[in-house]
Amino acid sequence: MTSDKTITAFVLFRSQCEGRSSGMCEIRPLVSSCNTEPRLLLSEARPELFSGTRNSSLDRTMDLGLAEDHFSRPNGSLAESDIENLKIAIEECKKLILELPEHSERQKDTVVKLIHLRLKLQELKDPEEDEPNLRIVLEHRFSKEKSKSVKQTCDKCSTIIWGLIQTWYTCTGCYYRCHSKCMNLITKACVRSKVSHQSEYELSICPEIGLDRQDYRCAECRTPISLRGVPGEARQCDYVGQYYCSTCHWNDTAIIPARVIHNWEFEPRKVCRSSLRYLALMMSRPVLKLKEINPLLFNFVEELVEIRKLRQDILLMKPYFITCKEAMEARLLLQLQDRQHFVENDDMYSLQDLIDISSGRLSCSLTEIHTTFAKHIKLDCERCQAKGFVCELCKEGDILFPFDSHTSVCHECSAVFHRDCYYDNSTTCPRCARMTENHSKKSQYFVFSILIHIIIGFS
Repeated sequence: MTSDKTITAFVLFRSQCEGRSSGMCEIRPLVSSCNTEPRLLLSEARPELFSGTRNSSLDRTMDLGLAEDHFSRPNGSLAESDIENLKIAIEECKKLILELPEHSERQKDTVVKLIHLRLKLQELKDPEEDEPNLRIVLEHRFSKEKSKSVKQTCDKCSTIIWGLIQTWYTCTGCYYRCHSKCMNLITKACVRSKVSHQSEYELSICPEIGLDRQDYRCAECRTPISLRGVPGEARQCDYVGQYYCSTCHWNDTAIIPARVIHNWEFEPRKVCRSSLRYLALMMSRPVLKLKEINPLLFNFVEELVEIRKLRQDILLMKPYFITCKEAMEARLLLQLQDRQHFVENDDMYSLQDLIDISSGRLSCSLTEIHTTFAKHIKLDCERCQAKGFVCELCKEGDILFPFDSHTSVCHECSAVFHRDCYYDNSTTCPRCARMTENHSKKSQYFVFSILIHIIIGFS
């Protein structure tokens, strides 16, 4: 039976033919009484294309290209012979196109027939009936795609994927796309496994080792390359510093983490395909500890200081929400579900965080969330208000919270005071002094109890 893809292609090209002038050929399916397979009617082609004045070569082309039923799937050993016949017909059709007058109706007609033949040849070469839905190659988990789009490109052979007639797969981990016939040629393991086992960036800016250290070969597929382009062009990946061939490096661009951290530079640079996929998977992972990698960055980027203060305040608000029933029901902390690390620490950043800080998007969104959190604690929830502090130094003013901008927090006991009161006070923290005194009294009572038991024991 004719496959769905062949019927679809057949209908598409039929519509192209029907859209032309009445002098052109019309290709339509003929359903016979004994066979439901669609066939091309030679009797409906233009008579002059098959006139006796044509030479034997042209007659042979038309016979090979159209007289046979190339739109029904062959069975058994007939497939190989049909492929050879189609190849011969295609070559003859090419010659015929060159011989016919340029831009003539007959030449356009022949081009349509050539497309039919090539579609059928590709279908015979790349059948899909026996292709599995899931295949695993070098830790890639390939899933067969059903999309008929022609906008995809094979990551292995760098050619277009004709979804209408070709079987193709996409890795569910790193989104590597390739033809079914190219899967056995893949040499690069899935970068998802690298992200899972080694989640860290290359933090040196373009660590080039030299093309000679690579033996003048592509770092991935080992194809011979050179800077002069003979036998192949050498393209450098700005992320890893190595050189690649044009098949493994498509001149894609990406923001380089090392340039962001050391230079606060966000200009996209050219990277190879594997680096592009790795950077895309790592984009939202909080693996950058800026105060250890480059602490001086906070002295030059004011936005980083602002974001750090907002994150510290959110961490101080977190205990209020965890113990508040209303906050848990409202799921306030889920407003940061896309940046979960913001409610876990204040020093880890993802590359996406730094990009959003540079553009100003993160400052706006985080300020809005900070305002919502503070409003719940200070105004909306009585339970959270009851957990506030009163300044024990001046004993005046409103209820204080550790995330207020005009307060200071004791590092020992976490008591909250007015900032001016805390720094003007030359004595120790009142709460710390009180806790120390209580601890001393408990220690004295414990020692006294032991002595009483000893005395009673001897008596």
